[in-house]
Amino acid sequence: MAASAMVGQQIEMMGSRVKTLSRAESLTARNREMFETQRRARRGPTPEVFFTKHIDNSRIVKADDPERRREMRTFTAVMSVLFVLVMVYVWQHFSAIEIGYHVEAQKIQVEQLREENRRLRLSEAQLTDPGRIDRVARQLGLNEPQPGQVVRPEGGDPNAAVLAQANAPGMQMVQ
Repeated sequence: MAASAMVGQQIEMMGSRVKTLSRAESLTARNREMFETQRRARRGPTPEVFFTKHIDNSRIVKADDPERRREMRTFTAVMSVLFVLVMVYVWQHFSAIEIGYHVEAQKIQVEQLREENRRLRLSEAQLTDPGRIDRVARQLGLNEPQPGQVVRPEGGDPNAAVLAQANAPGMQMVQ
């Protein structure tokens, strides 16, 4: 009876001290203080002995809860659908970015090809200028052909007038 009264007084003292302690005191400090008060309350210098009890739960079978299983299946299905939707959104987003890069690269390539085409047309116009061709021919020592110097592969009179004709290409038989 006296021991229980002592314990009651100590608990009461601890309760009043806990109220006065600040919130900043750590859990470790409170546990240490509790251990010290319990040690002082013990009679004699006997050490406290703790026995470990090993519990084997391997033979325990968990009861099946169909409602919990249904909730977990529903949760898994919802999270799977959400995951798939997020992955589709991410895939579309990165595809759009990649396509944007391809479009920009092709725009640059089209612009480069247009510039090259413009440069080649200018070069062609300069090279096919009749005055330039005449100057280059005269520098090489070429003169205008005299009558009779031109030989046509069809034969005939070289000075005769020739009419332009458009013949459709035909198949030739090879023997």
